[in-house]
Amino acid sequence: MEAFDPAELPELLKLYYRRLFPYAQYYRWLNYGGVVKNYFQHREFSFTLKDDIYIRYQSFNNQSDLEKEMQKMNPYKIDIGAVYSHRPNQHNTVKLGAFQAQEKELVFDIDMTDYDDVRRCCSSADICSKCWTLMTMAIHIIDRALKEDFGFKHRLWVYSGRRGVHCWVCDESVRKLSSAVRSGIVEYLSVVKGGQDVKKKVHLSEKIHPFVRKSINIIKKYFEDYALVDQDILENKESWDKILALVPETMHDELQQSFQKHHNSLQRWEHLKKAASRCQNNSKNDKCGPWLEWEIMLQYCFPRLDINVSKGINHLLKSPFSVHPKTGRISVPIDLQKVDQFDPFTVPTISSICHELDVISTKEEEKENGAESDIKHRTRDYKKTSLGPFVKVFEQFLENLDKSRKGELLKKSDLQKDF
Repeated sequence: MEAFDPAELPELLKLYYRRLFPYAQYYRWLNYGGVVKNYFQHREFSFTLKDDIYIRYQSFNNQSDLEKEMQKMNPYKIDIGAVYSHRPNQHNTVKLGAFQAQEKELVFDIDMTDYDDVRRCCSSADICSKCWTLMTMAIHIIDRALKEDFGFKHRLWVYSGRRGVHCWVCDESVRKLSSAVRSGIVEYLSVVKGGQDVKKKVHLSEKIHPFVRKSINIIKKYFEDYALVDQDILENKESWDKILALVPETMHDELQQSFQKHHNSLQRWEHLKKAASRCQNNSKNDKCGPWLEWEIMLQYCFPRLDINVSKGINHLLKSPFSVHPKTGRISVPIDLQKVDQFDPFTVPTISSICHELDVISTKEEEKENGAESDIKHRTRDYKKTSLGPFVKVFEQFLENLDKSRKGELLKKSDLQKDF
């Protein structure tokens, strides 16, 4: 992977926006088939320029308008906002109170920093392969629920470019949801509750909701390797004291003693599970039971969502194919068929794809002596770099959106024929 030097970013961005950014697919996404008049034109974009200059309420007439502006501004970061009642770039000319956010995809933002109390390998902005499993579990858990529990079809998962993942739910009915309904959906998907001062963040009882049960089944597939081996959550007294804080006090003494006899997290975890079922049998204590180990598993592994991002219709979220200015990594779509294979450290950086392009361009120029036109060039340029497979994932997502839109239109026309 080409090393990324932030000082080169302005030049790299020029090349990226001129020859590599997948404008056609991007416009095809946000135009949603042009079914609703002015849907794209009323969408807010915000650009962060060099030196953190932040410009909100940008909007564009069409694809070529967007291209020209992006190539002129070279944004360090692109955020996507809501579809408004009026064109966002004219919001100052609209009567006060009339300019309203009307629609937006339902979005989720999962950030590794929210797990700092339960990951031992890294903290704040740092990530490694040992903690990335948290994101893998989060995608599986949230995506299963969106698909099966809510019936949402069009879910685009995107790597943030640094330490997290975003999800865009793009079904037509979902884009129209009110803020209250969005809050309800996030509430349903939230199990870990309480801020930094709250030690025990998960409380289960005998009646366990099917969503929680299914989530636990997903976590079980990863728990041993992730929590007991990679994170080694019962490695020493300091780490196991954190876990003892989550179990009834009546079990503390016995667990402290037995943990000292055992040699590793795997053995200590097995012992804790046995102690929990013994405690349940002996005391009929409603605090004991198999859900005790599940509470710990959920607290250490369950997705932590940023609620505010999801509930606000006018909330901005970083755009797919934006470049992360600190890492140089591209915010690429994640293939849902290959979530477990996704590796943030092999994601193309702006330096690597620009370098690939230079090498290809040099070879082609030698071959063709520059006969090919610039436009013909660009339509295929990203395909020749390691960005290509990620654009393909995006195109597959767009195909499904198109199919479903055509299906809806056919349904409507059939209904009209019946009258």
